[in-house]
Amino acid sequence: MAVLHENYSLKKYNTFGIEAKANYFFEFESQLELIHFLKNNSLINSSYLILGGGSNLLFTDDFNGLVLHPNIRGIEIQEDGEESILVKVGANENWDEFVAWSVKNNYSGIENLSLIPGAVGATPVQNIGAYGVEVQEVIERVDAISIETNNLVSFSNTQCEFDYRNSVFKKEYKNLFVITHVYFRLSKTSKFKIHYGAIEEKLKSYSEINLRNIREVIIKIRKSKLPDPEKIGNAGSFFKNPIIPKEEADILKQKYQKLPIYPMNENESKVAAGWLIDQCGWKGKQIGNAGVHKDQALVLVNLGNASGSEILNLANEIRKSVIYRFGIKLEMEVNAI
Repeated sequence: MAVLHENYSLKKYNTFGIEAKANYFFEFESQLELIHFLKNNSLINSSYLILGGGSNLLFTDDFNGLVLHPNIRGIEIQEDGEESILVKVGANENWDEFVAWSVKNNYSGIENLSLIPGAVGATPVQNIGAYGVEVQEVIERVDAISIETNNLVSFSNTQCEFDYRNSVFKKEYKNLFVITHVYFRLSKTSKFKIHYGAIEEKLKSYSEINLRNIREVIIKIRKSKLPDPEKIGNAGSFFKNPIIPKEEADILKQKYQKLPIYPMNENESKVAAGWLIDQCGWKGKQIGNAGVHKDQALVLVNLGNASGSEILNLANEIRKSVIYRFGIKLEMEVNAI
C-alpha cells in the first residue's frame, strides 16, 4: 500500500543513524503505485531523493523535498536451467538475506558479498564488491521506472556501465530512475573465489570448502573488521580505494614497503585507502561526536548524536592529511546529501 508522509524522520533509513527529516516521504510497494504517483502528484517537480536502505549515504541536513522509498519485496526464480538460474529480486529485499537464500539453495556467485548492509536495489547503483567479487558479475538486468517519462525501462548489464563502485545510475542517470527489481544470474556449479584476503587461510580449519563455509568465514572476517550498524552508526567503507597510475604506485611502494597495492591492469593499481588513513594517525581518533573506528581506519562512525556535518568535517580533515602525506586524493564512497 502506498503512503505519503509529511515532515518524516529519516533516522531509521540511514545506517549512520543521523537524525534528519524530509518534507515528504512516499513509500510504495509496486511499480504501478509509483507510476500512478508520478503521473498525479506535482511534488515530483520539487527536489527529490530515491532512498533505499540508506547504507551508503550521509544526511548533512534535513531534506527539503520529496523522498521516494521503494518497498518492493520478493524473490522469484524466472529461469531454472541446468547450470544456472535467473532470479528476480525486489528492490527493498535485504541484500544479506538474499545472499543467505542463495547459499541455502546452493546457488553460487554472491557468497563473497555476505554481510554487506543495504537493500538489493542499491547494489547495481554502487556496484558493490568485496573479496575479489563485484555484483556486476551476476547482474543480468535492472528494471527501473523513469521519473521523466513514468515508463518502465530495463537496463542490460552492458547498459548499466558498471565500473569500480560505480554505474550509470551514479553518473548520467543519477536520480532519474527508480530501481524496482534486479535480475541475478546465479550458478548451480560452485566456482569459488577464495584467494583474496584471509579467506583461504581461515578455510583451512574446515573439513571441506563449500558455499556455507565460505559465507561463514566471510561473515566472521567482516564482523572482526567492521562495526555493526545496529550497534554503532556507520556506512561501512567511507572512502574508495584510490586507483592511481602504476608508475606512481611503484614509487610509493619503494618508499612505503608495507603499502597494500593491487594491480588493476597494465597501467593502473589500486591502493588501500584504510592503510593510508591509518598511517596518518586517524584510527580511533574523534572530532566531536564523529570518529574513526578503532579497528578499521576506513570506517567513520557516529559515536552518539553526531550530525552529518560533523562526520563530513571529519572526512574532509582525513582527506587533507592523506593528500599532504601521500599526494593522493581520497574519493568518498558514501554519498553526502
